[in-house]
Parts: sequence; C-alpha cells; structure tokens
Amino acid sequence: MALKASPNDQALLLELQALDTRLAQLDHRAKSIPELATLAGFEKDTAVIRQRFAEQKGGLEDIGIELKRIESDVEVVEARIKRDDSRVQASSSVKDVAALEQELTALRKRLGDLEEIELAVMERLETQQTEVNKTTAQLEALAVRTAEIEAVKAASLSTVAAERTVAASGRDAVAAKVPSDLLALYEKQRSRYGTGASMLRGGVSLASGVKLLENEMQAIRAAAPDDIIMCASSEAILVRTAESGL
Repeated sequence: MALKASPNDQALLLELQALDTRLAQLDHRAKSIPELATLAGFEKDTAVIRQRFAEQKGGLEDIGIELKRIESDVEVVEARIKRDDSRVQASSSVKDVAALEQELTALRKRLGDLEEIELAVMERLETQQTEVNKTTAQLEALAVRTAEIEAVKAASLSTVAAERTVAASGRDAVAAKVPSDLLALYEKQRSRYGTGASMLRGGVSLASGVKLLENEMQAIRAAAPDDIIMCASSEAILVRTAESGL
C-alpha cells in the first residue's frame, strides 16, 4: 500500500527541510570561518620560522664551540709564554736565553694571530646571536597573533554552536510532529539525494529549480491530497501548497 500523509503533515516536511538546510549552512559556516584559513597560514609561517630558528641556533652553537676551541688555544699559548718568560728570568745560559727568546717571538706572533681569529669569531657569534634574537622575536609575535586569532575563532564557533543548538532544537520539535513512516521516507531521500522535501511553487520544484511539464502537473492535480508525490528531478518529496499553481 502506497504511503499516505495529510497535507498538514506533508507541510511539516518543508519546515523540517528548512531547518536541515539551516543546520547544513551552520556546519559549513563553522568549517569556513576566516580565522581557520588565517590560523592555517600562521601554522605554515611558524613551521618555516622554526626551521630557520633551528638552523640559526645550530650555527650559533657551532660558532660557540669554535670560540671555545680558540680560547683554549689562546690559554695554552699564554701559558707557554708565561713559562718561557719565567725560564728566561731564571736562566744564566746565553744560549738557552737566545733559544727561549726565539720561541717567545714565535709564541707572541701565534698569540696575536689567535687573538685576531678570536675577535673575528666573537663578531660572528654576536651577528649570529642577533639573527637568533630576531627570529625569536618573530616566533613570539606570531604566537601572540595566533592566540588572538584563536580567541576570535573560539568566539565565532561559539556563536555558530549557539545558533545550531537553537536550530537543532527546533528541528527535533518539528520532527516529533511528523508521522514516523513519512519521516523515515524524508530522511531516506535526504540522505541519498541531499534534499528530503521540496515545495512546488508556481509549477516549479524549488529543490531543483525545474519547471514541471504540463502532463506532470495534470498528474499532480489528479492525485489525492494525501498522496505522496516524488519530484522527478530532485527525488525529494514534492509538497503541494496554495502557491503550487494547481
């Protein structure tokens, strides 16, 4: 036996469809709020800057190791100079003193070379530290902006959630009034085709925007008010109203 439903029950499907459309719009809105795209961009920027920071930090550590090595070499040379100076002061051998003086000359030249290298490395270290500080500041600024946008996103989603709660409550109230068999058909068509019910207005199915042919309109005019008519173009339940043009 074909499913039957009173015109009033069928009209409820239009309310139900409007609320389902509203819920779908809210879901889409939640997924497409501008803050999501902004945060995605921030995430990419943060990844790039963090990579740069890691490279800069690694470079800083390498320069630091190089500086420590040079400082160690300087300490060794200074210690040898101090030792040879003491030996010169304590020696009474002209030959030994001459040899020590020659070695001290070489050590002092070596010390001068090392100090020049040390100064250059210290300058590189300072430059690298400046770059690390700049990148750190960029990461901190981006973290602040991210937190700000996260707050805006949370507020936007909260608004959407509140509107969705209202729409869902209204949907439940309307669905409770629809006969179970009619509701089951509506849900089946909506899950399959995206639309469960469509108003027939002026001979046009609003779900598809297609104007029905005259023979289709004649068949609808001949149908009983409680007959369930399916839209051939959208597969939705076609609901007749005073605006249907019958």
